[in-house]
Amino acid sequence: MSEVLVITPVKNSIETTLDTAKAIAASDVKVNHIIFNDFSTAETKAELEKNKSKIGYELVHLEDITDHPSPNYKLVLQVSQKKALEMGLPLLVIESDVVVKKDTISKLLAHQDSHQSSGLTGSVTVDEEGVVNFPYLKFKGRKEPEINTKRSLSFCCTLFSQSFLNAYDFTGLDDAKDWYDTFISSQALECGFENYVLMDAPVWHRPHGSRPWKQLKYKNPLKYYFLKYWKGLDKI
Repeated sequence: MSEVLVITPVKNSIETTLDTAKAIAASDVKVNHIIFNDFSTAETKAELEKNKSKIGYELVHLEDITDHPSPNYKLVLQVSQKKALEMGLPLLVIESDVVVKKDTISKLLAHQDSHQSSGLTGSVTVDEEGVVNFPYLKFKGRKEPEINTKRSLSFCCTLFSQSFLNAYDFTGLDDAKDWYDTFISSQALECGFENYVLMDAPVWHRPHGSRPWKQLKYKNPLKYYFLKYWKGLDKI
């Protein structure tokens, strides 16, 4: 029986996505993993279909349930919350530029089980050398195994407790936003929960691998900020 519902929103980036899925499938706990394909290219869609039985994930094509253009993070969260509550499971977001270790998910679950007041529990992100990287640079240099924080968590690899899922309804999420990491982190605190970052359960993160256009920030910053502000991309 699955111990957690794991979701991965996907927009192209098929190589990193398959790395993510393979790592999740190799976890030392049984999971129910759903990949949400958010209007990717036909090539990406075909690769996701080809690999779903081989790796072992469910696949939802958002084009089958909405005509709203990508990104559709709000819809993914809403559908996933409903399913997690129906299954009686916590919800774990693992994004498509993240690679977990074999024991990452079991560590997150064990921590949440031992901290009944937890709302969100995230894994710190590191680069290929094991050095803390974006978006958790704010915790670089910290040595404790866990951090109880009032700062926002990233959804790179973050577990939502069943108690929080029951307390806060995602149907009220703001339509004007694209991403909800900061907002939901604050809502968990407002609902009386505590948020944690586990420094002893690091995950490999390739920043912006799930949103390749953001690499422009380093390669072509003028175009990046044009897309971000003039085109209104990446609203948080």
